[in-house]
Formats: sequence, C-alpha cells, structure tokens
Amino acid sequence: MTDGDSSRTVLEQESYKKQQTAFCVLTLFVIAVLLLLHTLFASLLGTPSRWVVALLGISFFLKVIELVWLQGQSGGITGKALRIETGLSIAGLFALAIILIFLTDRDDAPYFVLLAIPILQAAYHLGLVATTTTIIGSVGVIFYWMRHYFSMHPPALAGEYLEAGMLSVIFCLMGFLVWFLVNQLKKHELRLHQNMATLEATRERLIVEEKLAAIGRLAGNIAHEIRNPVAMISSSLQTASNPAVIQPIREEMLQIASKEADRLARLTTDFLNYARPSAPQRRPVSVGDLISYTADVIKAHAESRSIDVSQTVSADFCIEADATQVQGALLNLALNGIDATTPPGRLHLKCFLAGSFVQIDVTNTGRPIAAADLPHIFEPFYSTKPNGTGLGLAIARRVAQAHGGDLWLSCNEEGCVVFSLTLAAPSNEEITKE
Repeated sequence: MTDGDSSRTVLEQESYKKQQTAFCVLTLFVIAVLLLLHTLFASLLGTPSRWVVALLGISFFLKVIELVWLQGQSGGITGKALRIETGLSIAGLFALAIILIFLTDRDDAPYFVLLAIPILQAAYHLGLVATTTTIIGSVGVIFYWMRHYFSMHPPALAGEYLEAGMLSVIFCLMGFLVWFLVNQLKKHELRLHQNMATLEATRERLIVEEKLAAIGRLAGNIAHEIRNPVAMISSSLQTASNPAVIQPIREEMLQIASKEADRLARLTTDFLNYARPSAPQRRPVSVGDLISYTADVIKAHAESRSIDVSQTVSADFCIEADATQVQGALLNLALNGIDATTPPGRLHLKCFLAGSFVQIDVTNTGRPIAAADLPHIFEPFYSTKPNGTGLGLAIARRVAQAHGGDLWLSCNEEGCVVFSLTLAAPSNEEITKE
C-alpha cells in the first residue's frame, strides 16, 4: 500500500467514525422523542407499559455505550469493524422496533420511525443490495404488522393500509436517494483522490527533473569554468617547453600557467565551500570586531585602487556566530565592492540593529548593476568579472541564511550600490552594548 492509499484509508475510517457517531446521536434523539411523545400524548397513544419504558431505557443506554466506544476508536474504524458495527446496529434497531410495535399493539404505532435509521445506515455504509434488502425488510415489517393487527382486531381499514403504503414509498425514496447521493459523492471523492495522486506524482517528477536540470547546469558551469584555466595552463606549458622559445617568453608562459593554476585552485575551493557548506561553529563574537577586521584586511587592496574605506558601528553587539564564515562573507562583499568602484571612490561598512537582526550594509560608490544581471547575481557560477568564479555572493548568502538572516541588494543606484547582510540577533536581554 502506498502512502497515498494509506492516507486515504485513514481519512475514510475517520469519516466512517464520524458518520456512525452521527447515527448514534440520531438514534438517541429519536428514542428520547418517543419517550417524550408517550408522556405528552398518553391520552392518544396510551400510557406506556413498564416493559416499553424499560426497553427504551435499555436501548438508550446501549447506544450511549456504542457512542463512547466510537469515540474511543482513535484513528477511525477499520472496514471490517465498521461492517460488524453497522450490521449489529441495523439488526438491533429492527428488533427494537418490532418488539415495541408488538408491545404497544396499535395500528398507528409511532415506532415505525425507528426503521428509517437502519435504511439510512445501509445507504451510507453498505451497497445497493444491502440498502434494497433493508428497505424490503422495513416495508415487510410494516405490512406484516398491519396484517397481524387487523387479523387480531378486525375489520381491516383501507385507510391504514394506504398510510402504510405511503410510509413504504417514503422509505424507498429516502433509501435509494440517499444511496445514490452517497454513491455519487464517493465517486467524486475517488476521482479527486486520483487527481491528487496524479498531481502529487507529477509534482515529484517535476522536482526530480528540476534537480537533474540544476545538476546539469551546475556540471556545465563547472566544466566551463575549469576548461578555460586548464586550456591556458596546457597551452602555456606547451609554449614554454618549446626549445625555440626565448627565455623571457618562457618565463611569461610559466607565470600565466601559475596564475591559472591558482585560479583553478580558488575555483575548486569556492565550489567545495558552496557544495558542502559546514555548519556554523557558533561562539560569542563582537560584530564591531568583524567589521574592523574586514576593513583592515581590505585596506591595502583598496588603497592600491584609490578607494577610501570607512566604517560605522552604531553599537557593538555580541552575537553567537561563526566568525570565520561571517568574515569570509563580508570579505567577499567588500572585495566585490572595491572591484566594482571606479577610482577614486569610497567603500563604507555600516552595522546597526534592525528589529531582531543585526544588519551590515556594504556600500560602494560604483556604477549600478545592470538590470539584465540583477536576477542572476546570487546564482552559482554567474559572474560579471573576467576572472570571477561566480560563487562569492552565493556563498555569502548561504552563510547569512545559516545564521538566521539573509543577503540582498538593498540599493542599486548610480554612485550608491548597497548589499545588506543580516544575522539573527540575541533577545533584548542578551544584547551586550559596549
């Protein structure tokens, strides 16, 4: 049995339980009404005998027990238990109605109404054959009683037989109509379940295809990124190994091969960091120290490109974070900002508390990112730099998300490009301000 079939079976069993509970409540209500009618209309129906009252009371008590048993069936009722319970309930109501009719000994006994409940139960829970059998049984009880009563109390009244016939017609219409409607609902439910199963299978297939497509794109990007430095290394070494090549050119080729090898090593490291991210090793760390460290590390590189680096820490927060991962993410953002800034320019790192997050803005005065590139800037291996691996922003965003925050482009204007990185902040009671 599949998970879908198992889930459907559980839902059906729970539905059956609710339906049978409703029938128990209905039976209790009918029994209570019959007792009340005997009390209010004793002059017409006659004072009920002690046997009638006792039988109604016992039936009421047994239905209460059945109701309690139903409520105790956690997870619904199995098909076999349902059939047994339904059969016993129908048989019990038939027996109750017949005994009460004979005990009251009236041609217009109100207990015929009890026969409507077994018909409804059969129509709800059993098939057409069982429903038809139950209707025939109910009609048979009515006409048998009429024949028996008038054989004991002649003469037979045509009007009473007409009333019995009308009641029988009502029972037939009620039983077959309810069976038809329930049967239609079950067919619709089955089709809906099949459609849901088909939809779920389609969704799973699309997920698998999407994963395969993503793997294919990733493999293609990796192959493309690796092919270029490998080709450069191969051609450079081949040129350098040619005896006819003069020494300066040979040294230049060897330097190219060395640079491309470094690029290949960096690409491999970035890819491993992206493909197999390690869980953050959280320790108390000062956000101000992270900002200062990043500014100090990039200062020399920024000065060589005539870029001024500044920082603003509105308040120093101590958070639980992996300092190495967060520093790597900030370095990626800062170096990208420097590379994107036309000298002379400025790079500014700003830290502040934004609600339940610590937000770090990395702002540069470079040109805005092209609109065509915006949807792809966080995609792996997508880079607008000639020697970029395209993994820096993807890794930085993953680091932010691993720390309960996120990374996004918050401003993209001429002279003001801002990447905002957030980290989950401690509660107000835990924030340490220095």
